[in-house]
Amino acid sequence: MTTQPSEATVQGEKPSADLLPDSAEVAETEDSSADAPSFGWNDYAERLNGRFAMLGFAALLITQLFTRQDFWSWIGL
Repeated sequence: MTTQPSEATVQGEKPSADLLPDSAEVAETEDSSADAPSFGWNDYAERLNGRFAMLGFAALLITQLFTRQDFWSWIGL
């Protein structure tokens, strides 16, 4: 029995290969390389940079909470 694309699949179950377009196979291989560190502008570097930015912003908010001073008073404005 062949599953039709309109039918719902069990969560976590991948559809069979005959239902996937060729572009889905390409996207699957690109996603696996996004998790590997490499040189230059790539998805891994952007994800890592975003995570460090979120940590820095959280540190800024926590420091403001404990010191009761905002960022602008720290830099003298």
